[in-house]
Amino acid sequence: MKLNKRGDKISIKWKLFFYLVVFVGVMLVLLWLFQTVFLESFYKAIKTQNIKSTAENITTNINNENLDTLLSTLAQRNDTCIRIVDENFANLYSYETTFECTIHKMGVGEMEAFRQKARQEGGTAFELISRDVMQEFRGKVEKKGWNMPPPGGNMRVENMVYVRLVERADGSQVMVMLNSTITPVGATVETLRIQLIYVTVILLVLCVGLALLLSRQISKPIIRINRSAKELAKGQYDTTFSGGGYREISELTDTLNYAAKELSKVEGLRRELIANISHDLRTPLTMITGYAEVMRDIPGENTPENVQIIIDEAKRLTDLVNDLMDISKLQSGAMTLSLSECNLTETVRDIMARYMKLTEQDGYHIKFICDGEAMVSADEIKISQVIYNLINNAINYTGPDKNVTVCQSVRDGFVKLEIIDTGDGIAPEEIPYIWDRYYKVDKAHKRAMIGTGLGLSIVKNILDLHGGAYGVISTVGQGSIFWFELNTLEPKKLK
Repeated sequence: MKLNKRGDKISIKWKLFFYLVVFVGVMLVLLWLFQTVFLESFYKAIKTQNIKSTAENITTNINNENLDTLLSTLAQRNDTCIRIVDENFANLYSYETTFECTIHKMGVGEMEAFRQKARQEGGTAFELISRDVMQEFRGKVEKKGWNMPPPGGNMRVENMVYVRLVERADGSQVMVMLNSTITPVGATVETLRIQLIYVTVILLVLCVGLALLLSRQISKPIIRINRSAKELAKGQYDTTFSGGGYREISELTDTLNYAAKELSKVEGLRRELIANISHDLRTPLTMITGYAEVMRDIPGENTPENVQIIIDEAKRLTDLVNDLMDISKLQSGAMTLSLSECNLTETVRDIMARYMKLTEQDGYHIKFICDGEAMVSADEIKISQVIYNLINNAINYTGPDKNVTVCQSVRDGFVKLEIIDTGDGIAPEEIPYIWDRYYKVDKAHKRAMIGTGLGLSIVKNILDLHGGAYGVISTVGQGSIFWFELNTLEPKKLK
């Protein structure tokens, strides 16, 4: 697949570096904005919210017996001047937290103006009053006859005045007046600006170093994994994936190592299967060709026996091809079941009858033991194929005594069929793999006496389609027991 995005060509290392630097840059920009540009706006907003919250608290407790104590606490805690006057502007409560409380310097005319404004705006009035503190200070000095300070210079201070009209329990109306001074933040902003310059430089240096370090640490295991993956893609299945540093990479390396191991196993089994099938195909083809040439070139060799050999080997080729097609259909899901009610016991007996000639000519002892008739719902043709393949397997691998036993037992709504041989058995570590499509316990190829040697894979897939349980019990040197179970319909005891 061609890369159609420019970003896809950038290394993960530099992408991480870029993202970290951008993140720190954005954080620094926000820090500059909040600490310098918007500092005064935030400060005024907080002071405004604070004075309104204080007025709301006073309004709620206006009839409280301990109002005096509450007002004193609020004035000191919020650094707010408080003044409450009656309808004639006489002081009911008065608290000054600074020498320059604007509301305590208001005359009757100014208070009346605030009351009228509050009435027009629904009971509250808010106003910012700017004053030149330095000018007022000079006026007081002149009035006292003290020495005048040097001319020039000014310091403007904003006072936040908030007024609320409140009706008391006795029906009288009072005016709650609050005053809070907004301290100039110019000097603070300048100080913060200088500090932020140093902080920005330090953070940028640390950011670049940290970004390089993190991007390298994160990308290094991924680069190693990518390198190993390319080797795996070339067929080097012994490739080892190494990584670490954090959990996800460790889990990924474990998964890829497992995948490489399985791919290596499948590749080996695929080669072995091809070799085995090639051998199984070559043998009957060689015999067919050989006997046909003999019958053509040598007078008197055109006998029924030679013709039968050619027919048998051709049939063996057909069986091998059919088994390969069955495996392919079963594993792809293309094969479906044709369920019907059938007598499993009779099916076993019919199959056993096919082995009479083998039993008579080659000295095999194959016996069937059952405790009753077993009726099942199954695909009779495919279940016959399962039984046939399991018996073939037992015949091919049984011991020198050539004994094979088929046992059927019916109990608790299940019928269990066991095929027992007396061969070399299967090692415990080999058992989980014997059902695999490509697996062969005996690595030295041995031509099956009956069948194609692909039976167990077919057995597994057919029983999976039926939902039946199956397995193998084997002891090295003592033989194996292959078994499967199906649900019974109406088991009947033999008479």
